Amino acid sequence: METARGLRKTLHERGMRMTPQRQLVLDAVRELGHATPEQICGRVQQTAPTVNITTIYRTLDLLDRLGLVRHTHLGHGAPSYSVDEHQHVHLVCHVCGRIDEIPCELLDGLVGTLRARDGFELDASHLALSGTCRDCLNQETE
Repeated sequence: METARGLRKTLHERGMRMTPQRQLVLDAVRELGHATPEQICGRVQQTAPTVNITTIYRTLDLLDRLGLVRHTHLGHGAPSYSVDEHQHVHLVCHVCGRIDEIPCELLDGLVGTLRARDGFELDASHLALSGTCRDCLNQETE
C-alpha cells in the first residue's frame, strides 16, 4: 500500500512534486477499492470541495502511468480504478451488473497459448470478462 512518503518519493524520483490532491486521490482509490473517477471525485470532495473532476482524471492518469493505481474497463462508461495490489480478473454480469473477481492465474493457459501462438503477452490484471453470473443463470432455469 502506497504511503504518503512512498508517493512523495516516487513523484520526486520522476521530477514531480507531491500535492495534497494527489494524495487525496490515491487515498480515495485505496478506500473505495474499485471506483470510477466520479466516485473518487465524490470522496475527495468530502475533504477538498474545490477539487474538480478534471483534476481527478489528470491525477488518475498520472498515478496509473506511475504504476500506483490500475484501471480496468468493466463495460460501457468510465474505467474503474484500484490500487496496484489488486491483481485479478473481473467477471461482469451483463444481466444484473454484479462484479466478481478471480485470480489472474486462472487464465494462465490462455496467456501461454496467446504467447506461443501469437507472440502476444496478455496483461490479465486489466481484463474484464462479460457474461452471466451464477445467480442470473439459475433464475433463467427456474
